Amino acid sequence: MKILGVIPSRYSSSRFPGKPLIDLAGKSMIQRVYEGAIQCPSLDNVIVATDDSRIFEHVESFGGNVIMTSDQHESGTDRCGEVLSKFSDYDVIVNIQGDEPLVNPDQVEQLIKAFKLEKVEIATLSIAVNEASELFNPNRIKVVSDANGNALYFSRHALPFGANMSQEHWMDKFPYMRHIGLYAYRSQTLRKLVKLKPCTLERQESLEQLRWMYYGYKIHVVVTEIETPNIDTPEDVKQVVAMLS
Repeated sequence: MKILGVIPSRYSSSRFPGKPLIDLAGKSMIQRVYEGAIQCPSLDNVIVATDDSRIFEHVESFGGNVIMTSDQHESGTDRCGEVLSKFSDYDVIVNIQGDEPLVNPDQVEQLIKAFKLEKVEIATLSIAVNEASELFNPNRIKVVSDANGNALYFSRHALPFGANMSQEHWMDKFPYMRHIGLYAYRSQTLRKLVKLKPCTLERQESLEQLRWMYYGYKIHVVVTEIETPNIDTPEDVKQVVAMLS
């Protein structure tokens, strides 16, 4: 099985423009993501996919693999799909988040191992919710899975609802899980995903994976205990720099 890691990276961001090029203790964020990803032994190749010449030139400057992709893509999945069209001999594509500079190779390995099961088309990760602040934070995506480890639903709302009890007791009664947005897809599945039309369910939650489920695709959810911080806003930078020092 030949596996390609893709790091989608765009310069424009409503909350944090230029985020991939910020300095984190002497290296840019995109360089730290790339250097972390190439430590994963199961990845045969790692490529940064960008639509910005500044990112392209920077990745080249530190010796990374990078290609230019369309500036019309609405998601990292779409950008991964374009990369696959140029590198069609890979069996699995791993979508590595470009805003997680402390990416853990072991976490990527856990995701890739899911594809030892032939029936797995798409895989992602989840981790236990340990704090109520996470459970009720709409920016922390919750997921519930079936008995076979496939996702039943993803939501920005606390899921499932705690019937007949106050919110303070919800976590006492159910093992809530939070989604970690790292995805991997079989190549033939990714080619189909990028052709799907958006649906109202995905728009309602603003979660693209609901589009795949709406059209009948199963997402296998791997439970992990590994989590690395991501950078969404300038305020998140201090936390990551502190961890690097």
